[in-house]
Amino acid sequence: IMFSKQLIAASLQPIVLTILSRGEAYGYDIMQRALDLSDGKLVWTAGTLYPLMHRLETKGFISAIWRPSEAGPRRKYYRITAKGRSVLESDKSEWLSVHSILIKLWGPELAIG
Repeated sequence: IMFSKQLIAASLQPIVLTILSRGEAYGYDIMQRALDLSDGKLVWTAGTLYPLMHRLETKGFISAIWRPSEAGPRRKYYRITAKGRSVLESDKSEWLSVHSILIKLWGPELAIG
């Protein structure tokens, strides 16, 4: 089962901020981590990810720096900011509240463990 476009769009920010809360990363690396974490179900394109990264950077949730790469051209590395960490905590609270409601509605046997 692939995720709907609506669910992917809604989950982009908290997933990206969580990945970056664990260390800086460049765009392709972020896409690959999301793909790995979702067992191949969360497929992002550059056209999905990079506009989000630009918005997060404009809002001050992340910062970026260009660095040389051993494997070719320079890469833009992103890291979460203090403001981004605060937003991530808010996102976590919202998502966990929605999860709790759905578990109450659907039953704990459907919880992914």
